Amino acid sequence: MDISIRDATPDDGAIIADYNNRMAEETERKSLDPALIRRGVQRLLENPAHGRYWVAERAGILAGQIMVTYEWSDWRDGQIWWVQSVYVHKEHRRAGVFTALYRHVESLAMTDPDVCGIRLYVEKENIRAQRTYDALGMMHTDYRIMEIMLARSDA
Repeated sequence: MDISIRDATPDDGAIIADYNNRMAEETERKSLDPALIRRGVQRLLENPAHGRYWVAERAGILAGQIMVTYEWSDWRDGQIWWVQSVYVHKEHRRAGVFTALYRHVESLAMTDPDVCGIRLYVEKENIRAQRTYDALGMMHTDYRIMEIMLARSDA
């Protein structure tokens, strides 16, 4: 079955938000606030400065998604694309959907002279995903990600 990749549109927002919720439950056993995630997805879809979503379709069905956000690297004088919000619906896994999404993003990055790299973060326990990323040529780094999340009155 053929896989086609296209830019996501605001009309895809509801299913992307649903897939983000599913991903959080499957990978981190977290329940996201549906209204908050829907609002966040819509804001990104309406403002490309925040990032981009692409979706994969198989037989007219939205089978998967990938999002990229941007980080400026002064060390490299270029932009690093962060892969996030990856999800492939269970019925479409092991069919090349994620590989098609990733290769699409990679090809766009390679043709953009401002992009100097692609990164992602993955849960330490998600060995299956790590194997997939390894097979695509991504490498483990010596960096650890640290964070502080700020409480928002509207979150």
